[in-house]
Amino acid sequence: MALTDTIIKNKKPSEDGKTLKLADGGSLFLWVMPNGAKYWRMAYRFTGKQKLLALGVYPDISLKEARERRDAAKRQLLDGVDPSNQRKADKLAASIAAASTFEAIAHEWHDRESHEWSAVHSERVMSAMEQHIFPFIGNRPIAEIQPLELLAVLRRVESAGKIDTAKRLRQRCSAIFRLAILTGRCTSDPAAPLTDALKTQQATPRKALQKEDIPAFLKALTQYEGHKQTQLMMELMLLTFTRVGEMAAACWEEIDFDAALWTIPPEHRKLQEKSKKTAPPHLVPLSDRAQAILRELQAISGGRRHIFPNRNDPTRPMSPETLRRALHRMGFKGKADVHGFRSTASTILNEAGFNPDAIERQLSHTESNKVRAAYNRAEYMKERQNMMNWWADHIGEIRNKGTGSPEK
Repeated sequence: MALTDTIIKNKKPSEDGKTLKLADGGSLFLWVMPNGAKYWRMAYRFTGKQKLLALGVYPDISLKEARERRDAAKRQLLDGVDPSNQRKADKLAASIAAASTFEAIAHEWHDRESHEWSAVHSERVMSAMEQHIFPFIGNRPIAEIQPLELLAVLRRVESAGKIDTAKRLRQRCSAIFRLAILTGRCTSDPAAPLTDALKTQQATPRKALQKEDIPAFLKALTQYEGHKQTQLMMELMLLTFTRVGEMAAACWEEIDFDAALWTIPPEHRKLQEKSKKTAPPHLVPLSDRAQAILRELQAISGGRRHIFPNRNDPTRPMSPETLRRALHRMGFKGKADVHGFRSTASTILNEAGFNPDAIERQLSHTESNKVRAAYNRAEYMKERQNMMNWWADHIGEIRNKGTGSPEK
């Protein structure tokens, strides 16, 4: 006798603890387990072997739905398909499809690469993908994404004025597609041909002090009425022409007064995150005036770890933004940039006849040839020491005289 919903609902487990089998017809039956659970099953034969097919759990799968699943399985049998094997194949295909969406492979790529990144950079990379890419193509099978589809997504970022972000996203998408190619989940990289399709950010040259501007700058710095720490940081930036981020993050442990040397660790240098683990430190010879400034800063920082501690939170370094605001207060807004000190020093030192390679090393410009880079670090140190002392003396004479351009 065929089953009804009433019979199924009212059927209780067997008192002897055995599983009950309620037949519905057409090889469909319901198991009533000792714990009260009810499972749909279908009995069938395939290639001479007796087999069972699970069709779901009652009441999640109703009597009507169970019969429909039985009928579908029988049609598969008529076509020579084993419904159990087909179900396994379908589950595997669904699993592969779920693991082959752009977002799934992006997370896989991120997991593979982020061990070489800082925590902040790792979070920033994934946040950009979540904001700009995943909402549009995240759930798409990666093999189906075409160049024009990806371009439309990147153009949304570009049209919002985030030109550099769009270019970085294209590069990261390309890396994700390459991983998918290597793992057999797609055959091409649709991000690759988009290199020239995106806009290029027009770089704005850093405004640098001209030689004739230095006397006025030094006079304004002497008359600066802001915090003494900021005034000394500005002068030290001019004397060492390091990058502002390196200066802001500087710690006392990096300073060797006996050797007159500042050793900037790789983690503070302007390098790709994955390069920071193997890159060498940058060495900055300290002139007498630079050391005198540091001695004065020791009294201000009060023994804290950072040379320029943040006044609101002394456990953190000063914000590089502080120097930009100080330049504006000194009357140099639109006329000079702190980063431009590097260009100013480079121009004057080259004009004075110093070795261009030594100047480049002092600017911490990366040498692509690793052997040559190691040679430069050792070979040019004496030249760099002389050069930095000359530069400090040059600045000192301009300050004292209001003019002058001493010869090398």
